Amino acid sequence: MTRYEKLAQTLRRQIQSQVWLPGDKLPSLRESCKQSGLSLMTVLQAYQLLESQGEIIARPQSGYYVAARPSPLPHASGEKKLHFTEQVDINDSIFEILQATKDPHIIPFGSAFPDPTLFPQQRLARSLASAVRKMSPHAAMANLPPGNDDLRRSIAQRYAQCAMEVAPDEIVITSGAMESLSLSLQAVTEPGDWIAIESPAFYGVLQAIERRKLKAVAIPTDVRDGMDLDSLQQALDQYPIKACWLMPNFQNPLGCTMPKERKQQLVTMLQHKQVALIEDDVYSELFFGGDRPMPAKAFPGSNTILHCSSFSKCLAPGFRVGWVAAGQYAGKIQRLQLMSTLSASVPTQLALADFMQQGGYDTHLRRLRRQLEQRQLAMHRAIVDCFPAGVTVSQPQGGYFLWLDLGDTVLASKVYQRALAKGISVAPGNMFSASEQFNHCMRINSSFEWNESSQQAIAVLATLVRECAGEG
Repeated sequence: MTRYEKLAQTLRRQIQSQVWLPGDKLPSLRESCKQSGLSLMTVLQAYQLLESQGEIIARPQSGYYVAARPSPLPHASGEKKLHFTEQVDINDSIFEILQATKDPHIIPFGSAFPDPTLFPQQRLARSLASAVRKMSPHAAMANLPPGNDDLRRSIAQRYAQCAMEVAPDEIVITSGAMESLSLSLQAVTEPGDWIAIESPAFYGVLQAIERRKLKAVAIPTDVRDGMDLDSLQQALDQYPIKACWLMPNFQNPLGCTMPKERKQQLVTMLQHKQVALIEDDVYSELFFGGDRPMPAKAFPGSNTILHCSSFSKCLAPGFRVGWVAAGQYAGKIQRLQLMSTLSASVPTQLALADFMQQGGYDTHLRRLRRQLEQRQLAMHRAIVDCFPAGVTVSQPQGGYFLWLDLGDTVLASKVYQRALAKGISVAPGNMFSASEQFNHCMRINSSFEWNESSQQAIAVLATLVRECAGEG
């Protein structure tokens, strides 16, 4: 089979699985070249083949569109069978730290959320108002799990732009990424099971493990390349691991991104052991530079990967809308959701579907990435200039977190308490582990506007670190 025939086959499968509906505009020739890595002539041949077969139509000066077709007769569908083959206690300390970030007078370097002024609030408000006006009396029932059809199709189309074949039927809309991650964990584990997690890890992982009464194996995670795969292999050989939960792109709190070849190695390792991967990928749209890092879900052998993401970090934090591309677990995820939260908010689903269909999402993302990169550079420069020489600071290529190692003689929890008394919040390293292993580290949010107050706050933190170092 030639290259253009393979591309045509991929597009045909996407049309058949309703990633693209009749009347939808396909990616332009130039966009398809970039996504597929093929030449313009090869892509053109693929489009012309599909046109000759009646799958798509060309419109002069406009592009290629999915052709209309008769509606297929309904057929019976059976429920898919799902085949799926020490104590964490951290909630109290996390609750205390998160409560402190709510004070509007506090400089929120410890916040987990991006600066809310970075998002298109007015456009989102218009989409929400339009959605509410148009919402039918039956909308609540029509948008029960797996969620709004238009929104799931828009998400599937973004997967397609990354050369990933994810059908809308695999996607379940959730109340934020945290619900998608928690439901995924429920789908692949039972209380008492072992799971592998990163170390340090996003505190939401630790909270979910505590609620689920699971046992965790913490795998060392590098500030540059992510989870250590040799250590993961050792854990897989020694423990009956049922799932692995990690953040391959711009990990929270380190900001690291796993290199492409290591993601493939990870997928292969887990597939060999029949271990599910819960992939938390909420930051991948926030990349700096030209290319978005691919998720592990994009690599061969991804049938046991539950890819979780949301709009909370890149578009609409207050809407609390996320999703999971659950593959073979989609049916179970839907049933679990119906038994817990019932569904994600219907008006916000409809509003995001409207926003995505109106266009402008990529324009917003480009602007957002530029602002986040500029702010990160300014804060990174200030930390290097102000903090003691022994302090090291990460410089991720995306996201909005910086990870600081303050040195073995400095307790970050002490810095946190003293900073809070001066109106500055930080996230001490003990938030990200069930032990005291990272109490000499802290995470700082770099997404907020860089101004004189920010500069002064960094200088205050630097002074506090010096004081704590002097106290041993």
